[in-house]
Amino acid sequence: MTTGEHLDTIDRLRAEAFPAEPAGIEGRSAGPGHHIVPLSRTRDFWDDDGSGRDEAADQIAAEYGALTQALTGRWGEPQVFAVGSLLDRGFAGEEIPEPWDEVCNTTDHVHLWRVGEQWLVVYVAQWDKEFPYLLMAGITVVDPP
Repeated sequence: MTTGEHLDTIDRLRAEAFPAEPAGIEGRSAGPGHHIVPLSRTRDFWDDDGSGRDEAADQIAAEYGALTQALTGRWGEPQVFAVGSLLDRGFAGEEIPEPWDEVCNTTDHVHLWRVGEQWLVVYVAQWDKEFPYLLMAGITVVDPP
């Protein structure tokens, strides 16, 4: 997908109502006060020797960079928010609200913009080192903890 298509998806998310109950389908999750969607993904598996992994990382990093640059042009400089401490706090028993709990389980940092009453979050997710990289975007009214 192109940066323009990613921006269109984000614009649609911003206008979409939040569901009353948590829901998820095809990598997308939503719930009270949030939507999280994959914008792009790398291939599913690496070769046995790991080849292709660096190319996939470069591809997703380029898409991420282009998207954050376009969003910065729209809404100014983002906050870069390290979410590793949220993961630690969750392991220590603190309840981390959604969508932040989902986010901190798949990445170590996000780019955030405050757009009106909403937060726009963009990040690269990976569930485990064998899984594809995902360029993700989310809209939420839940403040980062």
